[in-house]
This record gives sequence, C-alpha cells and structure tokens, in this order.
Amino acid sequence: MNLPFSLFLALKYLKPKRTFVSVITVISILGVMLGVAVLIIVLSVMSGFDHMWRDKILSFNAHITLSGFGNLQEPDELIDRIEAVEGVSGAAPFVEGVVFLQFHDNIYTALLRGIDPEYERRVSRVPEFMVDGDFDVIYEDLILGADLARQMGAWVGDRVLVYSPQSFISPEEIRLPEELEIIGVYELGMWDFDMGYALTSIGMARELYGLETGVHGIQIMTDDPYRAHLVAARLQEELGSRYVIRTWMEMNRQLFAALRVEKNMMFFLLIFITIVAAFGITNTLITLTVQKTREIGLLKALGFTSGSIMRVFFWQGWIEGVLGTGLGIAAGLLILKYRNHLMYWLSEQFGWELFPKELYHLSEIPASTSLFDLVLISVSVMVICTLAGAVPAYRAASLDPARALRNE
Repeated sequence: MNLPFSLFLALKYLKPKRTFVSVITVISILGVMLGVAVLIIVLSVMSGFDHMWRDKILSFNAHITLSGFGNLQEPDELIDRIEAVEGVSGAAPFVEGVVFLQFHDNIYTALLRGIDPEYERRVSRVPEFMVDGDFDVIYEDLILGADLARQMGAWVGDRVLVYSPQSFISPEEIRLPEELEIIGVYELGMWDFDMGYALTSIGMARELYGLETGVHGIQIMTDDPYRAHLVAARLQEELGSRYVIRTWMEMNRQLFAALRVEKNMMFFLLIFITIVAAFGITNTLITLTVQKTREIGLLKALGFTSGSIMRVFFWQGWIEGVLGTGLGIAAGLLILKYRNHLMYWLSEQFGWELFPKELYHLSEIPASTSLFDLVLISVSVMVICTLAGAVPAYRAASLDPARALRNE
C-alpha cells in the first residue's frame, strides 16, 4: 500500500527511536479521549432528561388542550366533532381548579381535575401507573398522586375533606366541604404530577366549582405527539376561532427551552476540555519540529515544498484526533452503559449520593445517545485537533534549509 509521503512521515514521527510510542503523544491522546467521553456522557444524560420529561408529561396530559373563553357547553357533541378530525385518536372532557385538601388537622393545596374515566382512558396513561387501588372514579371518589398521598399521610380507604375556592366568594353563604374517599394512588415519577394533582369524578368537580353543566376544557390525543401542531391547525380550521387550542409543546415551552439552552451551554463549556487537549497536541508537535529541525531542512533542500512539510504536522494532529475521538466514544458509551451500576457502587463504597432520589424522584440516571450528538462531537473534536497542527506546521514550513542544516 503506497501512502502519501507526508502521511508516511507523520506515522514515522509518532514512533520515537527509543520507545514504542511517545509518552507525550499518549498524554495528548488521553486528553482528547477524556474530553470526548465527558461530552458524550453529559449530552446523553441531558438528552435522557429531555426525553424523560416528555414521556412523563405525555403520560399525564394529552397532546392538545382545547378550551374556550368560558365554560364549554355540550361537550359530548364537541368531542364527536373533534374525533372526526384527521389525526385525532381520542378526546376527553375535564374540569380543573385549585382545591384545599384536609386530612386530620393538616391542609394541603392541589389541582383537582374532574374526569370521566371512560373518556379519560383514551387520552391518559395514568391508569397504567396506578400503584394501589382503582382508576374508576365515581361521584365521591378521589385519586391522589403518590407524593401528595405520602405527604398527607393518607392512603387508599381514607377520607379527605375537599374545600373549593368557591366557598370564599360570598361572605353571606357558607359552603361545607365535600368528604371524598381515596380509592387509588398513582405514581408517574414526576414531582409536578405526583405532588400537585388529585383526580375525581367530573360530577363532583362541577359541584365544587359551581358548574351546573359544561366543562372547563377538552384533552385531545393525537396519533403522533410530535405532529400535534398539525392536528391543532386542522382543529382550529374546523372549529373556528371561538376555541383556544394549545399543544403540549406550547404549554411546556419554557421547560424544553431551558433544557435545550442548558444542553447547548454544557457543550460549549465542555468543548474547552478538548481545546486544552489540543494545546497538548500543539506542544507535542512544536517539540517535534525542534527535534527534527535538521531533517526538515534536509527535506526542503531535496525539493520538498512547504505545503508537503505542513501536511506532515496536520496529519499528526489528525491522527491523534482520530485515536482520541475513537477511544473517547468507546469510553463514553461504556460508562453510559454501566452508569447506574457505577452510581450504585460509589454509593455503597463511599456513601456518595450522586443522584439523590428525593431530589430527582428517579431511581436511575436517564440517558439517550443520539447519532447527531456523536457526529457533532466527533467533527468538532477532529477539526480542533487538526487545527492544533497549524502553528507547528507553519513553523516547520518557514524554516530556512541552510540554517536548519547547520542546527546543532
């Protein structure tokens, strides 16, 4: 196999005469490997959180929420029109508002959502996450999130007093609280939903909020959550401007924007690890140009162009970048595969809580590695490592052959 002379010389320079491989070169490659591995691990974990939040949100809420500029009357008729729209797989009415829950002498605040269990199964995955009891709420039944139930000290079979804010509207009228029985507890694994929500029948919710008929809104499930905006546009066109139609992405825009900004910022900050490693490559190549001054002078005297001399050092930076990137990808993916085993081992051996369950409400570290992230990291690192050879390449190319040959 005939290699270009510049590549042949670059490979030859990577192997010193007295040792199998240069220690400085190994350190430079390890620096690149570390930078790539850290980038892959951090971006994969942040992508894992992003996917986890999306999954938890879509487990509790539907893909589209429809509301009006007042209560929606005749929801059954409206649901039939909604389900006839292309891309809609189900719809369910709801009544929702803030309530005060009293258990023994303690008061807790939560969002109470009134649902119809038959309709709700079409748009919600909460029935899949029941940890105790049943999902089929009837008039005086209550379902709590697990974190809320634990904080209250209540569980299935206990009775809870529910106060509606409507009780405080008129000072001349006293409205007694409703006593509801807890028939089920769900746990989605997301604090906002497990701590902040309670479910009851739509009839009870109407009574608490003083609605004789109608509902506050309708949740709509689509065939593809990531094309919900297209279905929302069809619904708006079909139903008109009397209704406010919002997708799950619009309602959680701030959360996902924050995750995206954090991921981009982490990439920007951690890429500096690779830049520092690239300085190590530059230092190695500058040392090499000093050691090989006479050889470079001889090559130029024999007619090799400055461009061919420069390519030797660019090849070396590229080769070290390839080795460091390949090893970094392998190390990063290996650590990600055994990330939870490593977390448990550190916890057992040293008592380190790297991922406190009471803070994140997760038993494992989420991670999702995308091909796009791997390509982005690899290309960025390869460009940086290749450019690391620019300074020594320019220095070598600018050597005067006569002076280089007189070098001692």
